[in-house]
Amino acid sequence: MITTIQIHKDIKKGLDLIKNERESYESVISRLLDLENKQKILNEKLMIKGYKKMAKESLRITRDWEATDKELDWEW
Repeated sequence: MITTIQIHKDIKKGLDLIKNERESYESVISRLLDLENKQKILNEKLMIKGYKKMAKESLRITRDWEATDKELDWEW
């Protein structure tokens, strides 16, 4: 099914700047959507990597404090 969409002239000019010669607007939009999806996947992977690194650091700090806790007499 083919649908017609309305876009502002400045959007059309922007699409003209990034499209290749003889490339349709549909393929430009499709390429942009693919790029957006790839970027979301990459961002998610980077966030997971960062959270794992933070978790390791948090675990290290917790272990350091557990060792300190055992050495100290906390009774008043």
